[in-house]
Amino acid sequence: MEEDDVTIREQNFHSQVREYIICFLLFAVLYIVSYCIITRYKRKSDDHEDEDAVVNRISLYLCTFTLAVSGGAVFLLPFSIISNEILLSFPKNYYIQWLNGSLIHGLWNLVSLFSNLCLFVLMPFAYFFLESEGFAGSKKGIKARILETFVMLFLLALLILGIVWVASALIDNDAASMESLYDLWEFYLPYLYSCISLMGGLLLLMCTPVGLSRMFTVMGQLLVKPTILEDLDEQIYCIHLQEEALQRRLNGSSSHTYTRGSYAHQLKKELDNIISQRNKLERRKKASGWEKNLLYPIVMLILLTGTTISVLMVALNILYLLVDETAMPKGSTDRGIGNTSLSTFGVAQAVLEIILMFYLMVSSVVGFYSLRVFEGLTPRKDDTTMTTIIGCCVSILVLSSALPVMSRTLGITRFDLLGDFGRFNWLGNFYIVLSYNLLFAVVTTLCLVRKFTSAVREELLKALGLDKLQLSNSPTDPESGKLSANGHQKTL
Repeated sequence: MEEDDVTIREQNFHSQVREYIICFLLFAVLYIVSYCIITRYKRKSDDHEDEDAVVNRISLYLCTFTLAVSGGAVFLLPFSIISNEILLSFPKNYYIQWLNGSLIHGLWNLVSLFSNLCLFVLMPFAYFFLESEGFAGSKKGIKARILETFVMLFLLALLILGIVWVASALIDNDAASMESLYDLWEFYLPYLYSCISLMGGLLLLMCTPVGLSRMFTVMGQLLVKPTILEDLDEQIYCIHLQEEALQRRLNGSSSHTYTRGSYAHQLKKELDNIISQRNKLERRKKASGWEKNLLYPIVMLILLTGTTISVLMVALNILYLLVDETAMPKGSTDRGIGNTSLSTFGVAQAVLEIILMFYLMVSSVVGFYSLRVFEGLTPRKDDTTMTTIIGCCVSILVLSSALPVMSRTLGITRFDLLGDFGRFNWLGNFYIVLSYNLLFAVVTTLCLVRKFTSAVREELLKALGLDKLQLSNSPTDPESGKLSANGHQKTL
């Protein structure tokens, strides 16, 4: 019996070490990728090793950690689904024994823990540390900035805890709820993270439909559109004439000292737009036939198919919610990993669910930066401040943490949420879940209808040559007149 106990302890020890190594390797890969992404957009600073450089470097490391956690939250649910299907397909395979329920549960708990840590501690610390200068009268330096940062974090924690305490006391007035108000670890943190997840779900509900319609425009800018009833040579020739005219006007304005600087700046901006249009037309002309006539329609058809399938799955989930109580995302059950398949059609449906999850995540990010409220957070290559990077990391963390909840709520997957992800109170409210599904289906459909009707109208106007009649406001020349939207001069 003692040898058997030793053997069991050794097996448990080796399994835990194996899980720690796997978690470390996965996080290391995500951290390296996140660091490369942030350094690509971060504004290049001087090489002087001063106090601000140290603060920026610490904030950079914290942002990289947060972005890595966001990547883990995005890949967590797809990894769990595919692991469950692999264990069902090869239950006795020796080489996949490391892919077990203990590892999956551990990953869910770690991602939940690190999401709370980044959202409530690391990102506020990075922002306050970046903006701190030390208290008045104290000696300047890193220590003074750290002291001010911790004081601000303490005050922020008191403010948030007070808001949560008052809100929970107003909502629940029974005796059990009043007693739980004094339980910090078991009540405050889960309740607070549940509120954050609800906010993230609402943010996804606002961004994802916009992103699904915006994806067609983004892919249209990246790919070469087919040439239908268009003469590219004539358009390129007209663009060259406009560019030469603007260049002569710019040279003439620079030779006169009385010309206003704002007018010259407007001419330069107009010239940059003309050059950008010329580059796009030349790229369309040089593109091969299969790229223009085959690749673009295929990509558009894939986007349309993915969006249509998502809306149909949400509509089907609404019917399930109305007739079956088990469709409610009430959280984790004791089915375990590798015991039963939650996909009706097995591996094929699991792969489809994973593709739809990534598609929804990409669409939500595109929709987030397409909203006017968050346009200021759009990162620019080699020209993004650390404050903007912190805002981007917090936003992506909220979106990625809410992605598994949204996928389960919308019925994209039937995989039950594990760990602390399944402890959200609002997931058991029938009216909230049903309203969420209805809003997603209706708003997505309306965005797609508006997108395609406007696109068809623009293409018809372009094919008939009527788009040139639509003129926009352009830089005004005080001497000779105005510029139209396509760069032509209009005489007064």
